[in-house]
Amino acid sequence: MDIFLQQIINGLVLGSIYALVALGYTMVYGIMGLINFAHGEVVMLGALVALSVVSVLAGSGLPGVVIALLGLAVAALVCMAVGFTIERIAYRPLRKAPRLAPLITAIGVSIVLQNLAMLVWGRNYHAFPPVLPASQHEILGATITSLQLAIIAIAALMMAALVLLIQRTRLGRAMRATAENPAIAQLMGVDIDRIISFTFVIGSALAAVAGLMVSANYSIAHYYMGFILGLKAFTAAVLGGIGNIAGAMIGGILLGLIESLGAGYIGDLTGGFLGSHYQDVFAFFVLICVLVLRPSGLVGEKLAERA
Repeated sequence: MDIFLQQIINGLVLGSIYALVALGYTMVYGIMGLINFAHGEVVMLGALVALSVVSVLAGSGLPGVVIALLGLAVAALVCMAVGFTIERIAYRPLRKAPRLAPLITAIGVSIVLQNLAMLVWGRNYHAFPPVLPASQHEILGATITSLQLAIIAIAALMMAALVLLIQRTRLGRAMRATAENPAIAQLMGVDIDRIISFTFVIGSALAAVAGLMVSANYSIAHYYMGFILGLKAFTAAVLGGIGNIAGAMIGGILLGLIESLGAGYIGDLTGGFLGSHYQDVFAFFVLICVLVLRPSGLVGEKLAERA
């Protein structure tokens, strides 16, 4: 029972990160009908920028939480600027192009960002400085750290804030109108170029938070870390229903739980033939099953009725 509960805790932490990244995919798809495959690299940039700031301030005598918040602030600003630039330079000129052109561009942008990060930070893995509290708490035999509690709580707060932004604010109404019918929204006075840019900026800010969470939780960051993480978050968005905000959250949490439970029990289920390092198989197995059995996702594609 304690192993099961431990895997549930690990799955919630992992799923919270997946959900934050999946929101970036699902918002861009909901607004533009585009899969931004460069979004994983924005997460990677957030992780590396935050780690660099934290490493510089680690010996300054400031409290660890303050150092982490400063790292997050800088990472968020950098990621928001990168997201805005990507939309203006790479995607806006191709908005009316055939679907294949933006897809190839997204893959190209992903490769460019990977190589830029490799030039700046190198090929080596970078360790996250131990500036955050490492205290542990026991729950029915399972262990959860203060950092993991913070990750789950912060992710929940940010997802709630995003829902409120979309449902209760003027910007959110404009985003929903643009997603429903860009041409009609523009006739009603909505600046769709501005709304699309805001969507990329918001998604990039969430990516920065997720990047800091990943690097702090696993105590490591690398220029290639965004590729697999991005694919898994995309899987989470598809699992919940691409284009659906609630679906991205549910899909992220479910995928984290599936992957964590699978990693915990795959050894027993296969008689020791497969180990926990095969956990990535579960994410893509889920993706295949969803695409075959329910392409619209568990919750459904909310914007499927777009005119």
